[in-house]
Amino acid sequence: MSDFASRPDRPLPYSEEFFSSAEEYVDGLLHFTANSELFQFLCGGVHILDFFTGDPGLFVSAVPPEWQTFLMVCEPMVLLDFLMRDDLDEASLQTGPGRPPETLVQYVKDIRKFSLRRAFRPDTPKLPKLSRSVALGMKTKKIHEVTHFAGYIDRLSDDVARVSGKELTHLVDFGSGQNYLGRALASPPYNRHIVAVESKEANMVGARDLDILSGLAEREKRVRNKKLYHRIIEKMDPSQYNDEEAVKRTAKALGVSDEDIATIDLRSRKELGATYTAEEGKGFIEYVVGRLEHADLTGVISQLRGYDDDAAAAAAKPDDLRMMAVSIHSCGNLSHYGIRSLVLNPCIQAVAIVGCCYNLLTEKLGPPSYKPPYSRPSLQPINARVARESERKDPQGFPMSDRLSTYGGHGIRLNITARMMACQAPQNWTDSESDAFFSRHFYRAVLQRIFLDKGVISRVYHGDASPPSDGDGDMDPSPYNSSTNPVIIGSLRKQCYTSFGAYVRGAVTKLTTNADFGHYSKVIGERMASITDEEIARYEDLYRDRRRELSAIWSLMAFSACVVESLIVTDRWLFLKEHSDIVRDCWVETVFDFRESPRNLVVVGIKR
Repeated sequence: MSDFASRPDRPLPYSEEFFSSAEEYVDGLLHFTANSELFQFLCGGVHILDFFTGDPGLFVSAVPPEWQTFLMVCEPMVLLDFLMRDDLDEASLQTGPGRPPETLVQYVKDIRKFSLRRAFRPDTPKLPKLSRSVALGMKTKKIHEVTHFAGYIDRLSDDVARVSGKELTHLVDFGSGQNYLGRALASPPYNRHIVAVESKEANMVGARDLDILSGLAEREKRVRNKKLYHRIIEKMDPSQYNDEEAVKRTAKALGVSDEDIATIDLRSRKELGATYTAEEGKGFIEYVVGRLEHADLTGVISQLRGYDDDAAAAAAKPDDLRMMAVSIHSCGNLSHYGIRSLVLNPCIQAVAIVGCCYNLLTEKLGPPSYKPPYSRPSLQPINARVARESERKDPQGFPMSDRLSTYGGHGIRLNITARMMACQAPQNWTDSESDAFFSRHFYRAVLQRIFLDKGVISRVYHGDASPPSDGDGDMDPSPYNSSTNPVIIGSLRKQCYTSFGAYVRGAVTKLTTNADFGHYSKVIGERMASITDEEIARYEDLYRDRRRELSAIWSLMAFSACVVESLIVTDRWLFLKEHSDIVRDCWVETVFDFRESPRNLVVVGIKR
């Protein structure tokens, strides 16, 4: 029984239908992810670029044959319903081509079973509504997140103070951005002391402006010799009033001394800073500029008011400085730093971290090395930067816990494709949204085939495979032994997605005219210059009937990646659990409505 009233009954939101304890869930999750070849294929073994670059194609080559007919007759939204919402026992009773194969049904059951539950039932039915001044700049999604998480953090802070007998002095927001969360927590009714840590100066400038508008700060007072200033600008063109150098030149022409010029504050209103006044019983915000590269907060503490003389000594005195690390959607490794801060900093008494952007996580163990036939080239990173990150074996990366790092003797690994798919939310896809991004993926996959046929890119063979030649017995290219050179296009203008022809023309134009793509421009300009609209249309016609193959695979990938996210979050919980000498309690629970904000799992840890 936990001492903390805010702790849920279960430390992980697993399904009680299948598991009786967190340990049983973790055992099953790790066994499934380490041993299911289908899961490994769908979570890291597929890349859309190479969907049509081989024949008969990735779908026919790699999807179990007994699945293919069912997947091809399913409309995209019908398939999504089958994967995530339908009663699978009833589906198995169907007859004819609409009946799903048993192996597919079992796979879907496994993914559902090992995916953490995401239902959100707030403890407090009615939370304080954000005031209009605090909600400035927030969209509906952000208002939902800040409203619920601010209430959650306030209740958790009170709970920690009640159990420990000591109040928290600060809440440290990792990656505060525009400081929407911190502003809400510093405002009534919460009135918390916030330390907003942010790497981008522009975000901090914008956040301070919003603090002024919300009443948490005041605009810096401009002190100037008004009589002298008006004497100078009377001689100037109004268009030059904000030109500091023009004002100085005019002053000198009027014979004003340098000493007197120095008494004129020439800053515009926008350039004036924000001033913050600490008052008893009211909230307060401090900003710390810097990019966190680790979980040691000594550098952060050194920038706080009253702790700048000896930050290391202050950090080592938890009675004087009692902090909680918090974050809404801290990207990549920043979530790891927030969670690790509980273990590495005596002053951090608790953490509550909601992660996102799993694709930005680094890898501690290096790239996956699955046994054949899933030792696919597309299991490897698709560009040089990602390859370097993968091989770097960053000790700050995934996985955090010893349990995952050593599982099976080689650990659990996730490549960037798997982690990127974990950022999807297929439960929220609508018919129109699905059709739009299925079309985008289809266009990109067919364009890659055009690039291959035109010689813009070449086929790359992996492992023991080599280009086939007459009489040497080498195997033909397949999804398991070859891939193609990636061409990173990025996003295009909206009108480029209105048709395949518009997409090809837009992509070629971007790759041949944008300075960022200089390494592509010459070869693409040479090889693609002669392609006609008729030829582009023929490619679209050739692969049009196989669009369903791509949408089916993409849906399966996004659905399967629910387990990838569960694995990442469980790893973070296990890391805290493994430090039981320092961590008194830890758990994971939902803090947002999945429909509003699908990255809705918070990892909580509380120090002994």
